[in-house]
Amino acid sequence: MFDNNALLPLLFGDRDRHLERIEEKLGVEMVSRGNRLVINGSNAAAARAALQSLYESLKRGHEVDAASVDAALRHVEAGASERWEASDDIRTRKRRISPRGPHQADYIRALRSHDLVFGLGPAGTGKTYLAVATAVDMLMTGAVERIVLSRPAVEAGERLGFLPGDLKEKVDPYLRPLYDALHDMLPADQVAKRIETGEIEIAPLAFMRGRTLAHSFVILDEAQNTTPVQMKMFLTRLGENARMAVTGDLSQIDLPPGATCGLADALETLGHVDGVAVVNFDEGDVVRHRLVARIVKAYDERDRKREAKRAASRVKLDDERRSKP
Repeated sequence: MFDNNALLPLLFGDRDRHLERIEEKLGVEMVSRGNRLVINGSNAAAARAALQSLYESLKRGHEVDAASVDAALRHVEAGASERWEASDDIRTRKRRISPRGPHQADYIRALRSHDLVFGLGPAGTGKTYLAVATAVDMLMTGAVERIVLSRPAVEAGERLGFLPGDLKEKVDPYLRPLYDALHDMLPADQVAKRIETGEIEIAPLAFMRGRTLAHSFVILDEAQNTTPVQMKMFLTRLGENARMAVTGDLSQIDLPPGATCGLADALETLGHVDGVAVVNFDEGDVVRHRLVARIVKAYDERDRKREAKRAASRVKLDDERRSKP
């Protein structure tokens, strides 16, 4: 039973599409009777838990959409021990952001409590978005004095001279996702003003060399496209009272063939260093269109099959070599 009938249309969705999604996913049947909802099926408890989570989210002022429903279902599938609280929300000038899964909740907590956080996983899992949101929240509350956002411009090899326009026009296409995230958190005039005053800086990775970034929240996006030298250079920019988030997808490396991935190298070197947190996302955490998660899963399965086939071929070749006189 729900105590606020005004929230039920938002909870159930247009033409009950949210209920239909839960029915489809959990194999239950639901019938609404006023402010009561009758749930039948072996997964009735899970459906009830997902709906209660969504209802509490609505009571806190959040929107419930298709992605929210999928997140609640992932939450239920992860188990009751993987809950998150209102304190895990991120508040910015334009919106309040809640984690949409246990990994996102872990990530937000890590960003708030660790000096260096690696967020790893496929596109659409919120790695960069939540890092930017946390950075904006900390800037607004005075926990840091500025935000520094960076990406490697691998497609242009960080040699941008042949591209048309001034420097800003050359690098902006590579940094556009960071601008987009900022505009989701702050009014456009505030973004422009803070960029002008230097409170927010967006620059390609090559521009970080030789600097010490103190009292800042520093984010390196698309870190899988760094070399070990670039990664070490970036990580050692960390200054007094600074936080750093490094995000990347190790399945989407665009480095030249034979080049060592700086992100993979850093994880191997720093994974167990005190003060460093590593949060891994997977296709179940994708919060874009539902098809995106299925696309990511299909590619991952293909890659696993290819790797298994290559491994089998190597074993066969080794056996043939050993069998030769």
